Amino acid sequence: MRKKLIASILAASMVVASLSGCSGSKKEENNSNATPSSQQTSGSTTPLVVGYNPFSEKFSPFFHNSVPDQQAQTITQVKMATFGRDGQLVPNAKDGQTVSYNGKDYTYNGLSNLAVNYDKEKDITTYNLKIRDDVTFSDGEKLTADDIIFTFYVACDPAYDGSLTLGSRPIVGLKNYRANSTAAESITAEEVAKVVKEMPKELKESIKSEIIKPTLESEFEWAGTLYNDASYKQYTDQYKKTKDLFAFFYSVDKKYDSTKVKDDKQVIADIVEQYGVDYQSLAKTYQGDNTYFDAKVTELAQAYLVEKKKAAGEGEDVKNIEGIKKISDTEVEITTNGFDASMVYQFDLEVAPMHYYGDKSQYDYDNNKFGFTRGDLSKVKEKTTKPMGAGPYKFVKYENKIVYFEANENYYLGAPKIKSVQFKEATSADKTTGLVQGTIDLTDPTASKTTFQQIKQENSNGELTGDKIAVDSVDNLGYGYMGINATNVCVGDDSSSTESKNLRKALATIFSVYRDVAIDTYYGDAASVINYPISNTSWAAPKKSDSDYQTAFSKDVNGADIYTDSMSADEKYAAAKKAALGYLEAAGYTVKDGKVTAAPKGARLKYEVLIGADGTGDHPTFAVLTDAKAALKEIGIDLTITDFSDTSQLWTTLDGGKQDIWVAAWQATPDPDMYQVYHSDNIRGNGAGTDNRYEINDKTLDELILAARKSDDQEYRKTVYKECLNTILDWAVEIPVYQRLNCIAYSPERVNSETMTPGISPFYEWFKEIEKIEMK
Repeated sequence: MRKKLIASILAASMVVASLSGCSGSKKEENNSNATPSSQQTSGSTTPLVVGYNPFSEKFSPFFHNSVPDQQAQTITQVKMATFGRDGQLVPNAKDGQTVSYNGKDYTYNGLSNLAVNYDKEKDITTYNLKIRDDVTFSDGEKLTADDIIFTFYVACDPAYDGSLTLGSRPIVGLKNYRANSTAAESITAEEVAKVVKEMPKELKESIKSEIIKPTLESEFEWAGTLYNDASYKQYTDQYKKTKDLFAFFYSVDKKYDSTKVKDDKQVIADIVEQYGVDYQSLAKTYQGDNTYFDAKVTELAQAYLVEKKKAAGEGEDVKNIEGIKKISDTEVEITTNGFDASMVYQFDLEVAPMHYYGDKSQYDYDNNKFGFTRGDLSKVKEKTTKPMGAGPYKFVKYENKIVYFEANENYYLGAPKIKSVQFKEATSADKTTGLVQGTIDLTDPTASKTTFQQIKQENSNGELTGDKIAVDSVDNLGYGYMGINATNVCVGDDSSSTESKNLRKALATIFSVYRDVAIDTYYGDAASVINYPISNTSWAAPKKSDSDYQTAFSKDVNGADIYTDSMSADEKYAAAKKAALGYLEAAGYTVKDGKVTAAPKGARLKYEVLIGADGTGDHPTFAVLTDAKAALKEIGIDLTITDFSDTSQLWTTLDGGKQDIWVAAWQATPDPDMYQVYHSDNIRGNGAGTDNRYEINDKTLDELILAARKSDDQEYRKTVYKECLNTILDWAVEIPVYQRLNCIAYSPERVNSETMTPGISPFYEWFKEIEKIEMK
């Protein structure tokens, strides 16, 4: 949604982030520390007050769509499987398993043991989940395999429209079940692609009724919640009415004037008509990713084909999902076609109590009844604002922008030490001062030079952790980069040629040398320069201690080092320009008196770089561009910097494939699969997606990416991904720029530091062991 697009823009410039690391959340003054009497049973009766971004009150394991909502419901739930501080599965957590992380041993106790077995001969993967038999939900009802079956079936139901992606996974029989026809799995990808391309009338109607209209209606409701959200003040001040704010975010007709339309419903209808069936444009505005609805459209196209086959007498009804089986009250088995290393993360899912979110009278596993009416999730959605589960805390209420929780005395890992917790909305400006003044106990201030200086000033020792505030920081799950479009920045018409690579390496060499000063100036200790196109949070990221670790673009055209350790900054800048000229000459440029005077066919003397820095240059990489512009001018290349005040313009340009160079940031995932971003299938126009905006088209790279995603051997995958990273750098289509920090800050005067969750990481947040935290 444009809301998420804007949020990502703000996050990229470190205006906001999330409590899973050091991000930015919103806080308000605490109006009430009162807690229900049931909370006063044992342990500390002083509430833990946590500052958060505004909530949208979707506290559901199925339908949360923001980080604050997701984390608010998470502490009321228990996950199916356990994942450690390194983001990897802890397979024997039910029995208690000790895993080393950063040189320290940590013991994990979880709900289940999860065994993963791949049968290469049958090309089938089996996931065997065995759970404890002593876990109850917070209302005392026992948690069993039936609750897991219910959870899976809700997430896989054709009517499910939340953020979980289980329904698109290759679970055996899932495609047939969702289409309710045994003919579904016989439909080929080519058939589906043809239908999507031809767009018959029935498919157009489905896209409009099931994607365009409901998405825009939901976003209209969302727009109405922003008037109390300080992070959107610049927009709400300008657009006083919800209909006008909504139109600003979503209208694609620049001439459309919502202020002349009185009826809210008419504004929605008008904008629905503007999109027609253009689901990709809506996806770009909605999520910043024009492929967001592709899976849903594929499913609608498949449903259309299924109906045609049914009309022809083909296929039979499907009553269950063949690959989801209940073995016993404590064991469930999932089977998938093939092997996908990322499938295991589908078990990082909360177990929803069937008796609460569903209907116990509608559950009969042996007779294909799974706790709700197939295709009707209305009962599940009724509980969206009031979560319940087997987690350490029970939801009490959401009132005056505060979510109130009380301890779950039945929690299987032991009753929480703190009896009352409050997640409270607050403004960014109140984060650090709130900790000092006592209105907030724990929060996630933005990791920036300014924030860190403020915290140090508050502490008597002048450090980030002191008497007033303590800080735990971890790398953000993502990184900032610069991209170069290989098709648009090349020599001749072969983007893979040595000459084309040399042209891009010339530019990359200049950009790279200015990273250190730019990032230090903007972030200080809150970020660091990286040298490979992958987040430091990934197990596949090369380490500085590796024998073959190299600084990005630090070799000249002959393979010699450009820099020496004794060089000053100015000497490095001069060396970079000399090396860039060497690359340009090898690319076919005419070089005379230290400047290029003519470009080879297909190449240019002028290139453009795009950045979304609010039109003011407020971006960590902006200084790289201004310094590079001056340096390139000295050697005969003109670099134009286009700074968009509305970053959606950046994405629109990228979608059209018109960019030369651009600045952005990637959000990472626990698994480093590179298919979506670097495989040639995902070059614009190749059919699978459009996220390969670099337009890197390398057959060997494609083969390596597919080989890595099909293997369960992490060491093998790490080796393969290192080859991939080197190939990407050799193509010089991406310049890694920075890895920023996220942090958690709390008051050591009120929170017992010794009880805080130890060893937090990008994958193991502060609340993972919230039941152990104590107040002073």
